[in-house]
Amino acid sequence: MEDVLAFSDGEIETHHDFIQWLFPLDTPSGAVPSSPVLTSKDIADIRACQLCRANLMRASERMRWFYGENDHWLVPFDHNHRRITRIIKSLALLVGSQEAEEFYRFIEKRVADANAPVSATSWCFWQEAITGA
Repeated sequence: MEDVLAFSDGEIETHHDFIQWLFPLDTPSGAVPSSPVLTSKDIADIRACQLCRANLMRASERMRWFYGENDHWLVPFDHNHRRITRIIKSLALLVGSQEAEEFYRFIEKRVADANAPVSATSWCFWQEAITGA
């Protein structure tokens, strides 16, 4: 985790096999099939672990910094949009809906402030990640 959190923005952009480890889910990744798939017990254990939740928040802050400082993802379609969906879902699943909502609101404001043409499809994914639909 420390190695990934120390990635430069360029490394975050070019490495495509870390986001599934920082923000695990209970569903398999189509992009990285070898990444973890959480069980109900894993989810309960992570929710009960203060250090685990703190590390998820550290990872969230690193990604917030990345999306705040870089503009290349502010286009209709970009692989970062999928990453954002994963981050929101993982935060909701493992830390709480408030933290997931805060990350979503940050992304929403960033897109609005940049007047970015993010696709309706990406917006739907992000909103579904918040509502759990």
